[in-house]
Amino acid sequence: MRYFILSVSACVLAAACGNPFALPPAYVSNRVDTVSLYALSGTPIALPSAFYIVGNRVVRTDQGGPFDFAFDIDTAGTSRLYPTGALKLGRGSGVLLSAQEFDSIKIAPTSNYKLDSAQVVTENSVVIAHSSPITCPTGIAGVEYAKLHVLTLDTTSSPAGRRIQFEILVNQNCGYRGLEPGVPRF
Repeated sequence: MRYFILSVSACVLAAACGNPFALPPAYVSNRVDTVSLYALSGTPIALPSAFYIVGNRVVRTDQGGPFDFAFDIDTAGTSRLYPTGALKLGRGSGVLLSAQEFDSIKIAPTSNYKLDSAQVVTENSVVIAHSSPITCPTGIAGVEYAKLHVLTLDTTSSPAGRRIQFEILVNQNCGYRGLEPGVPRF
């Protein structure tokens, strides 16, 4: 009987204080940026080839910092985005090709991401991505989401070639899936 009373008391206390398992209010505003990545192969190592969703920044892969996806062009000229699992760096981040227009995507899906294989991209491709798992400020494991729209692909070997340029919106509010500009509600 004592455990029953304690359980009921805990539930009443939790209800009185709101949902203790709810996400804290989002506070980082989503915005669209334009970035470029250079192919992992055939470009100078000092150029960024990867993107870190949690840090919302491009990454040079030679510096050992974390990243969530990288860009490369194969010998046939096919452009691909590689989540970490496709590069044998641990299965964590994911990429998902979307048939929706960039501005139409309001909320990131929770499933069907490629975790272990590359995603072929072309100009105007729209991709939704999620970071490798992180610990949210609440102490719960979660991921951060992003959407990107490929603006240009340069597969030439010119000095500025072997490059992808895309617009990207990153939601840096851990656990939130909203992919619209402004502070997310979801």
